[in-house]
Amino acid sequence: MTSKVWFITGASRGFGRAWAQAALERGDRVVATARSLEALQPLAEQYGDAVRPLALDVTDRAAVFAAVDAAKAHFGRLDAVISNAGYALFGTIEESTEAQARAQFETNLFGTLWVAQAALPHLREQGGGHLLVTSSIAGVITFPTAGIYNATKWAVEGLMETLASEASAFGIRVTLIEPGGYDTDWRGASAATTVPMSVYDELRQKIKALSAGRVLGQPSATSAAILAVVDAQEPPLRLFLGKACLPSAKQAYAQRLSVWEAWAAESDAAQG
Repeated sequence: MTSKVWFITGASRGFGRAWAQAALERGDRVVATARSLEALQPLAEQYGDAVRPLALDVTDRAAVFAAVDAAKAHFGRLDAVISNAGYALFGTIEESTEAQARAQFETNLFGTLWVAQAALPHLREQGGGHLLVTSSIAGVITFPTAGIYNATKWAVEGLMETLASEASAFGIRVTLIEPGGYDTDWRGASAATTVPMSVYDELRQKIKALSAGRVLGQPSATSAAILAVVDAQEPPLRLFLGKACLPSAKQAYAQRLSVWEAWAAESDAAQG
């Protein structure tokens, strides 16, 4: 198998770091980006010239374009472009400030849009490639006290599903990666939180009780699935990661179909 070139945002930790290491371990080359070059230094020290570390804040559109251009110039092509940088805002919708909401969309949605727009001309010119985006099971179903985060992932889902239909004629494939709960710092150092309102204390306690004892997945265990999708001739538009995702999605869609069917007569009559 020919060595591939990867471009990965948010490669300093979590999924991004695990996928970068998996690619490098098998002999691929990786342009690894993060806001801090220091955080990428261990990769550079371990893998040498096979990795090209770049400092990048994905909310800076011009910087994203420059980084993708530099990646293509350095390794000559781009096979797998992974928009992975993102974070979660925890808090109810009422508690979320304008600044917090806008910052969440700037990173999770617009950061993804900038990566896609920067990569597409290169992928089209070389006759194909694969754009992968870290979404979430929260882009398929929703979770209370993470409403703004949910909204960004639902927006990413719509954006990338549309792009898949626009770019397929150029040999460009798109995959939405939808992880469930994993043992990353998603709820830790990388997360943001709102100022809590006491009226939601009962809801928070209920969520905490439901989450007690939940077994989280290991980020490194996802690497085999990502490698398989990147190598696939016909990769899926969506890929769940973790055991809980498919049952949760089935339950949610069964409920939606049931309600749509129950209201079908009213819907049909609304045609006029």
